[in-house]
Amino acid sequence: MTSARDRCPCRRGWTRRRWLLSAAALGAAGLAGIGRARADEGIRSLDFDWVDESRERPVPARLHLPAAADRTARVPLIVFSHGIGGSRAGYRYLGAHWAAQGIASLHVQHVGSDRSVWFGNVFGLVGRLHDAATDGEAVARVQDLRFALDRLLEAPPGDAIDAARIAAAGHSYGANTTLLAAGARVRRDGRVVDLRDPRLRAAIVLSAPPFYGEPSFEPILGPVDLPSLHVTATGDEIRIPGFWSGLDDRIAVFDAIGGRPKALAVFEGGSHSIFTDRGGTGGPVLNPQVKTATRELTTAFLQRVFGIDGDALARWPARHAGIVARFDAVGL
Repeated sequence: MTSARDRCPCRRGWTRRRWLLSAAALGAAGLAGIGRARADEGIRSLDFDWVDESRERPVPARLHLPAAADRTARVPLIVFSHGIGGSRAGYRYLGAHWAAQGIASLHVQHVGSDRSVWFGNVFGLVGRLHDAATDGEAVARVQDLRFALDRLLEAPPGDAIDAARIAAAGHSYGANTTLLAAGARVRRDGRVVDLRDPRLRAAIVLSAPPFYGEPSFEPILGPVDLPSLHVTATGDEIRIPGFWSGLDDRIAVFDAIGGRPKALAVFEGGSHSIFTDRGGTGGPVLNPQVKTATRELTTAFLQRVFGIDGDALARWPARHAGIVARFDAVGL
């Protein structure tokens, strides 16, 4: 197998080099319409159409909030970043579940790499996917998370959030965004790019592609010293013209993370997009099983990190032994 460096379809220069996954993620959340607000399962879901004036960039977001949360009963928060082609409407199977379990979830939409890439001339799709994975967009996505968090916490309903218990999560390209916000560092043009948000207390990465442009992962991911959870599958492969990334890359990311505790769950079979809201990918039987297990695992990890339940994570492997190919826990 060639190295990540050899497989990188990069161009020279800060604005064009793909140091994340070139069109990483094809793990889009689909093209479902975005509603204005909804309430079910004991949660409130609210949409925000923020604009970061300093960057002249819209930052839409959707908040899934436990219905009982208020300024006297503050709840933890997880801020979520979608894969290329996704939107704030995606990954609801996670966000709504977390909120129903007492953990708010803010899903940020990245306008430079969101669902709009699927629209337009079909012959330009690959070019739009590659454009969405530039260095500039990678940085802008982390800035989106920071801005959305700022805006949420400055006014209601943000007063229902416990600012001392905030985590980040993401799928595919969004996993890279999460890692950057959690402290991953890359070197460009002789300087280190550090985008860490000090408010984050943990990271959850689903199908994390590798970072590119340097010979090893450790210098990039070693500085991530937060507790982290890594979720993937043996069939978790990204295939686009000129690029392939598989399970070995997901494991290499996990191995390079410096923070403790950290855990890795690998499902047997599956696919890269099984972690989106899509219901058929990975197989009609396995898909709902993996989603259920992923909901339980991510919730148990958050409960452990936030001091809500210290035992749920230890019980998880036995509950889903039939579909788990590997589970590693370091420092737990």
